[in-house]
Amino acid sequence: MKESGIVRSVDVAGRIVIPKEIRDIMSIKEGDLLEIVKDNNEILLRKYYKGCIFCGEGKSTIEFKGNLVCIQCKNALIE
Repeated sequence: MKESGIVRSVDVAGRIVIPKEIRDIMSIKEGDLLEIVKDNNEILLRKYYKGCIFCGEGKSTIEFKGNLVCIQCKNALIE
């Protein structure tokens, strides 16, 4: 993983500020949801995308009764 050279401290409430340069590159806007994942000895932040309720796929989804279903799972349900 490439290091950015930017270091931030954690405040009393456990918050950190994501630098504006990184927010701009990643198109992270105020109100966006971020997923926090522990991977071995690292903490990963990534934009959260809600996906298919069956397989988790985030692309080519349609909404059905408040849930997202991808095209592949929709087709499998029809068969």
